[in-house]
Amino acid sequence: MTTMIDGTRIARRIRAQVAAEVAAATGAGAIPGLATVLVGDDPASAVYVAAKRRAIGEAGMRDFHRHLSAHATQDEVAAVIDELAADPQVSGILLQLPLPGRLDAVALIDRIPVIKDVDGLTTASAGLLARGERGLRPCTPSGVVELLDAEGVRLKSAHVAVVGWGELVGRPLTQLLLRRGATVSVAHEFTADLAAVTRPADIVVVATGVRGLIGPEHVSPGAVVIDVGIHRTPSGLTGDVRSAELDGIAGRITPVPGGVGPMTIAMLMVNTLLAARWSAEREDVVAQEASGMSGMSGMSGNSPAA
Repeated sequence: MTTMIDGTRIARRIRAQVAAEVAAATGAGAIPGLATVLVGDDPASAVYVAAKRRAIGEAGMRDFHRHLSAHATQDEVAAVIDELAADPQVSGILLQLPLPGRLDAVALIDRIPVIKDVDGLTTASAGLLARGERGLRPCTPSGVVELLDAEGVRLKSAHVAVVGWGELVGRPLTQLLLRRGATVSVAHEFTADLAAVTRPADIVVVATGVRGLIGPEHVSPGAVVIDVGIHRTPSGLTGDVRSAELDGIAGRITPVPGGVGPMTIAMLMVNTLLAARWSAEREDVVAQEASGMSGMSGMSGNSPAA
């Protein structure tokens, strides 16, 4: 029998851990704050932002939400991001995508300081990931890895097929998996024989945005299948995988909903907590350096009081 991976349960545990750590923080300045920026009135985006804001409240974090008109200009959105970037109470900034088509999303995302880039989408964050340096990773790929870890799925030496080469999931996930010691094959829209890539894999992660793309012909018996896709249909939500057809074939599979989706929000909470911690660390270093410089100035007779 195929086992359903309960992403909701795993995400709930992670969020509870984050909330406990936030509650243990002392002083108002130690409480993380997340700013969500929503431009326009896209219904799906509004639902996603509302879910993130609920998670912020449940974690005991501060909520700095900004809702801009659909007619907001590039400069107006940039000004809001710059304001939030300069606010020491804001640990992380999330610009909800997609933006209205006339706005340059890449340019706006890159205005977010790397230390506040809780979505892990800036060019600077991508560079840190590529070099394996400390940084905030994209939430959905991080959630996939965390989910596999929670299920006890061994990544080192495993063969993973990542179906989809998008900037939000496929590319960063491939790098995360490679750094965990997995052998990764990547399929995309130009792959001639998709099954030839996916069937040999121990783990198949699908993030294409193509409803029902993956079926029994693509999966070997016992493989773990992670479905990142989500599509609204008249009969409810579904993913990139034809899950019902894989019952009895896949060893484990994520449902839609209740699989990767909850993990994405959980990792957003983790990233916000990390951003707050790393910001505090940086402030401590700056303060220590300033204190050291002040002491040196006094010893040399060059202090302002001398």
